[in-house]
Amino acid sequence: MKSHSRTQLLKVLFVTGLFVLAFLSSAYAKPKDKDRWNKKYDTEVYLFGEKPIPFLVNNIDILPKGKTLDVAMGEGRNGVYLATQGFDVMGLDISEKGLEKAHALAAKNNVTIQTKVVDLENVELEPNSYDLIICTYFMDRGLYKKFYDALKPGGMVLVETYNIDYLKYRRFNAKWALNTNELLDIFKGMRILRYQDYDDAREAYSSIIAQKP
Repeated sequence: MKSHSRTQLLKVLFVTGLFVLAFLSSAYAKPKDKDRWNKKYDTEVYLFGEKPIPFLVNNIDILPKGKTLDVAMGEGRNGVYLATQGFDVMGLDISEKGLEKAHALAAKNNVTIQTKVVDLENVELEPNSYDLIICTYFMDRGLYKKFYDALKPGGMVLVETYNIDYLKYRRFNAKWALNTNELLDIFKGMRILRYQDYDDAREAYSSIIAQKP
């Protein structure tokens, strides 16, 4: 075999090897996340309670009823509440166990919801499809940026999660905390209807409701 051909073959094998390693890393990472959350939710107790977050309840009257996406639904406290208020709710989460509890909570409240198990880090959202998207206590900047295209014109997004001040009270990975005014920057192309930075000396989080033009 000529030296040039041998070099090309080695390059191909090297690149192929890197691809296989990357694929295997991805393949094993997701089941690990799924197992972790399924184990966490495998209890009769609702870890985050059965009641929706106050920011959602306090602003329910301005949210557009219609096709609603609850991203990182977990045990369903927010999505089920929206269903009781007449919203058509689809919940997404990596954990089957969490979504099972969401359906149980919906039945307890005499409403129905739809759910789908997905990898939220790679999920593709159908464009111009939703009247409302909510995402609470799941931090993924790349996912947040997909919300704009997934909303119908006039649709709204509601996001709430921990901000950087939360690190004053709990041990927490800073990369999962919002920076100061970060939500305002992420949704700057939208009309900001509500925004808050909350800090009660025990926990700290930021919340936003923004509307697509």
